[in-house]
Amino acid sequence: MADSARASKLAQRIKVVVAEGLRSRVKDPRVEGITVTDARVTNDLQHATIYYTVFGDETATSEAKIGLERAKGVLRAEVGKNITVRLTPTLEFVADVIPENASNLEALLRVAKERDAKLAELSANAEFAGEADPYKSDDDEPTDDLAVPAGPATLFSPIRRGPRHLPAEGDGSAVVLAQSMPVEGAATGTPG
Repeated sequence: MADSARASKLAQRIKVVVAEGLRSRVKDPRVEGITVTDARVTNDLQHATIYYTVFGDETATSEAKIGLERAKGVLRAEVGKNITVRLTPTLEFVADVIPENASNLEALLRVAKERDAKLAELSANAEFAGEADPYKSDDDEPTDDLAVPAGPATLFSPIRRGPRHLPAEGDGSAVVLAQSMPVEGAATGTPG
């Protein structure tokens, strides 16, 4: 079995030989508008697939397919004369759909460009939903709705299930109080 590099080189050579054969050896007027776009060869070098496009409409494409099937023997003999492998590969002709896909992609890109232009037009006149700079800075003064209430703070503890009053600020007992309070249902460190 040959490696893929050799198969690739052989495919390129077959593409050139088939294109030259269509131009010089085949006299059928149905194959005049054919362009060979690509060729692929299997790794065992036994089968070659040749991709082609046809200049024209759907009837020209169907006529070209019939013409290629009729000229397959002549083209295979031409390939056998011009390549150096023990067995001449069989030829299979496949209509290439890349130009059709390319035109579809161009249409999709055109639609996307129109939508981008419409979005850019809408965003040119748009305003921010909030402030232009939503982040706080050092220059900002606290507003009244964010002020800390005076007096003892009430903290709802998820462990105790009820309000707990904290001592006033400044005496440091809040930290000691929070650390010394036992938690209900917590492990005491003794094996159970």
